[in-house]
Amino acid sequence: MENQAGENQAGENQAANWPDDVYAVFKSQGIQQLVYVPDAGHARLIELAIADPDMQATALTTEEEGIALLAGAWLGGQRGVLLMQSSGVGNCINMLSLTNTCRFPLLTLVTMRGEWAEFNPWQAPMSKATQSSLENMGVQCFRLEDQAEVAQTVDAVATQVFAGDQAAAILLGQKLIGKKEWSR
Repeated sequence: MENQAGENQAGENQAANWPDDVYAVFKSQGIQQLVYVPDAGHARLIELAIADPDMQATALTTEEEGIALLAGAWLGGQRGVLLMQSSGVGNCINMLSLTNTCRFPLLTLVTMRGEWAEFNPWQAPMSKATQSSLENMGVQCFRLEDQAEVAQTVDAVATQVFAGDQAAAILLGQKLIGKKEWSR
């Protein structure tokens, strides 16, 4: 049974199709490269990219590789996006000097951990430092909690990034991506 907010009795949002909407934005923005460190919060976007013969989906061993890969993609005439968790932002700090100095566009979607209903206390410190760390390296941040705003915001930020050779991160709040469950 649903309530007025579109949630079932367990409180889960049944209209959580924002990853499909974001992927449609990626396509409309001409994004051809999607680089990622595997993450449950980005799982649907990753699945869509892997299934798309017109998009190159590349799994990374560490997040900073994605910045270098996207610099190369841009030099080769392609647009790309980096998907990562907030815990991976710390791995990217030194590599972000590349975007700051060379002024190539960098679009990243960051799933936040260490927030709402987090089971892993190790995620909290970097979660608290994610936005300020990115901003200190010249990356503009946009935070999203409401799925109704996700596609429109991703489209607007992608336009800004690619039109102005800017770096921007869209921080997807943990409440938006859903509660992570510990499984053994």
